[in-house]
Amino acid sequence: MAKPCIICVAITGSVPRKKDNPAVPISVSEQVESVQEAYEAGASIAHCHVRNDDESPTTDPERFARLKEALEKHCPEIIIQFSTGGRTGTGRDRGGMLPLRPEMASLTTGSNNFPNRVYENAPELIDWLASEMRKYDVKPEVEAFDLGHIFQAAAMNRDGRIPGSLYIQFVMGVKNAMPVDREVFDFYVKTVRRLAPDAEWCAAGIGPHQITLNEWCIENGGHCRTGLEDNIRLDKETLAPSNAALVRRTVELCQKHDRPVSTPTDARRILGLQPRGS
Repeated sequence: MAKPCIICVAITGSVPRKKDNPAVPISVSEQVESVQEAYEAGASIAHCHVRNDDESPTTDPERFARLKEALEKHCPEIIIQFSTGGRTGTGRDRGGMLPLRPEMASLTTGSNNFPNRVYENAPELIDWLASEMRKYDVKPEVEAFDLGHIFQAAAMNRDGRIPGSLYIQFVMGVKNAMPVDREVFDFYVKTVRRLAPDAEWCAAGIGPHQITLNEWCIENGGHCRTGLEDNIRLDKETLAPSNAALVRRTVELCQKHDRPVSTPTDARRILGLQPRGS
């Protein structure tokens, strides 16, 4: 039987606003409702950011705490993954929520260009975020925006800065960063398998590339990320009505390629997380 495909739903992010798509969940209550619907549709991981009341991004640990508490109450099976990304804060503020002990958090292992700025991840900050994740028993999801990030993650795994098996996500389609290119994608998969044979991997495609990356991952034995953070449309003419709609589209691709959809229990086993309630 094929390995179950873990679907991560990135529900909010730091960029899209309600003016872009009214379905983008901003408040804690909106995010909880959106995660619940996405979970029922087939998502196992919720990749979470928080916003201020004016929709601007923030790293406020209090808001993360409110979101985590509400998700654990209303959607207790979902794996909660916090973002430590650089759009919402600077320096160690980016890891201020890690003492809340989410099961997972994102970790970018190098710098790269974004459309109009440098996404800076200094070695000292990377090491500090990784140490906080070890301290609070948080599994990193390595967000690889370039080839060097994969090599750095493998090096950190070998020397213990990222313990256990790696989970690496290729982020493709960000302007000025990693392109959406099938030969590049195949090379990254091959590189992960060579450097870290026990690693699991997934990919995120930005904008219209989301469905392309979903299919590439599913047919090659990887896992998927979808959601309104990365893409607000079902097609060029149609806004996505919800995160759940994007999850359902990914589930349909799993069915097309005869991949079972992972439950949260499956995902915890595949990723080496503790069973729920243990």
